Amino acid sequence: MVGSKPFNLSLYKLAIKHAAAAEETVNGMKISNERLEYLGDAVLGAVVAEFLFIKYPFRDEGFLTETRSRMVNREALNHIAIKLGLSKIIEEEYRGKNVGTHKSIYGDALEAMVGAVYLDRGYEFCKKFILRRIIIHFDLDSIINTTTNFKSKVIEWSQKENSSVDFRTVSIDGSQRFKEFVVELLINNEPVATGKGATKKKAEQEAAKNACEILNIAV
Repeated sequence: MVGSKPFNLSLYKLAIKHAAAAEETVNGMKISNERLEYLGDAVLGAVVAEFLFIKYPFRDEGFLTETRSRMVNREALNHIAIKLGLSKIIEEEYRGKNVGTHKSIYGDALEAMVGAVYLDRGYEFCKKFILRRIIIHFDLDSIINTTTNFKSKVIEWSQKENSSVDFRTVSIDGSQRFKEFVVELLINNEPVATGKGATKKKAEQEAAKNACEILNIAV
């Protein structure tokens, strides 16, 4: 899957060990792929950011940020993990064990795998791995031309979960012409995410988008 024989196989074995199947050491620490996932998320984000920066030299920061966010969201990574065959490896690893293989596990493992490649082979090799094995699967035209109503996604999710959703304006900064709204999204009166925007509507969409990431809501 990586395209080359690994130097440190234990890193790749750790990459598919989800927190739900974590082993506990004598010191009480749990061994899972969460630390590798954290590292892989950062490396993947950096490579995707550079890729978009070079590919779209005349697009602004907002476009680049939004496109990157859509490329590295959990749902997109889940699909790519399945295409790469990582899902089959995980299912085989957990066969006969009392561990649910929810699709989000696949995306988590893919990020952890990126972290493993980075530690094992270095940044340049990892960058090539991301470009040739991950980014190649994205339909950029579809990503760019599809507008997601994140607010509707959160509301749909809340109805299924029998939860309430509210938006609260935290602050309005700036001048009369150039305002910045800060909005907080609450689930069952508990703050979950915040968003900023030039209008209240845009700030609510940003807060909803962040909530989708936090709550693993498919978009």
